[in-house]
Amino acid sequence: MAHRPAYGGLGRDTERVTPRLRFASRGRERSRSWIHGYVVRLAWSDAAIVTLAVAVAQLVRFGADSALAPNGAAQVPAAFVSVVLGVTWVLALRAFQTLDRRIVGSGSQEYSRVVTACLSVFGVLAMVDLLFRLNIARGFIAIALPVGTLGLLLSRWLWRQILGRQRMKSKNLEHVLVVGSVNSAIPMIERLSRKPNLGYRVVGLCLPSLDSHRQSVTVAGVEIAVYGTFDEVCSSVVDAGATTVAVTSADALGHDAMQALSWDLEGLDVDMMVSPGVTDVAGPRVMVRPVAGLPLLHIDKPRYEGANRFRKAFVDRVGAAATLLCLAPVFLAVALAIKLDSTGPVFYRATRVGLNNEPFAMWKFRSMVQNADALKDNLRSLNEGAGVLFKVRDDPRVTKVGAVIRRYSLDELPQLFNVLSGTMSLVGPRPPLPEEVERYDGRVARRMLVKPGMTGLWQVSGRSDLSWEESVRLDLSYVENWSIMQDALILWRTVKAVIQRDGAY
Repeated sequence: MAHRPAYGGLGRDTERVTPRLRFASRGRERSRSWIHGYVVRLAWSDAAIVTLAVAVAQLVRFGADSALAPNGAAQVPAAFVSVVLGVTWVLALRAFQTLDRRIVGSGSQEYSRVVTACLSVFGVLAMVDLLFRLNIARGFIAIALPVGTLGLLLSRWLWRQILGRQRMKSKNLEHVLVVGSVNSAIPMIERLSRKPNLGYRVVGLCLPSLDSHRQSVTVAGVEIAVYGTFDEVCSSVVDAGATTVAVTSADALGHDAMQALSWDLEGLDVDMMVSPGVTDVAGPRVMVRPVAGLPLLHIDKPRYEGANRFRKAFVDRVGAAATLLCLAPVFLAVALAIKLDSTGPVFYRATRVGLNNEPFAMWKFRSMVQNADALKDNLRSLNEGAGVLFKVRDDPRVTKVGAVIRRYSLDELPQLFNVLSGTMSLVGPRPPLPEEVERYDGRVARRMLVKPGMTGLWQVSGRSDLSWEESVRLDLSYVENWSIMQDALILWRTVKAVIQRDGAY
């Protein structure tokens, strides 16, 4: 290894460990070869989709017989414009690191980078066309941009579905060695075990010297082997066959040991991740800043005003209006079924608490008998909800039609009227009851910093099957990390959850 002193800093015998590390490195290269193949397939898919989008735009805009005919003020052949655009588009996807192996296959950042790259290319093309009065790119942009961008996003989504299925079959996994105390390691292991499609499997632990007597740690019913102490991380990587080292107790290791460990892992095909100890805060709010030679994590305050607020309001109003127009026949059919099934009004208005603790009337299709609220106290013994939630799986107050529309979440469609009026958003935290808000502590009250939503992370992560604590965690995670791309992904996942009827009752 190039950094020989680092081994001594971590308390190991350099000459003993180095041959094992070199041998293990070759094995890890083979075990992680899927990453290279996956990225190569993404690159070819991107190139094929860009080529197709540009070809379609040229065919529609210029026709099949005029590819070489001069166009615009610059008298540039359409074929030349297409070639330049295609090459520039592919290069932009690389420049914005859309193939970064740290983000492909998981999270919204991959989609966000693809969209940013596409908009940047066509933004520059439009400005060049306007400044030099080429008069050649406007119709071209109107066709190529949406076709190519949607095609690229669909391609990435399909590849991720394939990767997710492979990971569910224990293929293409990252083998994680967690380095940290038991108290800091267990939360990470629990989070990773709940999301097997992310592809992280914890294969071992390195604990502080005071816990060196432990042979294993049991987390969520799974026994995780302890391979050594903080002084034996590199040898433990070899023994565990790890491809990733996740440090959860950086303060316990110390700055010098962390630097030495990063050096030691350079010669191996091993990623190093460090948990900052701040849960559910990520995305653009988090930035690493070097201060006095130390990498400090800078966390911005969540911003819900200005341009962000305008963009979200615009998407909400336009999306709600378009959805209402498309679903008008469904509204009519559901209203007629409710009226024929039981006595009472078609709609049910419930008081909920919204932005800044302001109460509002939330609209729903009536799915229960007319006097359902008066019967609630009689069902307290059947309550299955945790925390302040009230949930009954087989609620006797639900009507026959109500059971059907609840199963498919049709009872919540009238909340589109709330979105149009501005009291709700398409995506946001679950709209709480006034009695729930009265029992909120300071942490939970942060849910009220944004408008409640028709759907949210709670909706696409199990809905009624979630515990109170998990529901709160997901809502707070949304509040802390809101973005337009995250909203788009949640809306897409909501459609899937409704079709599959996950956790609805």
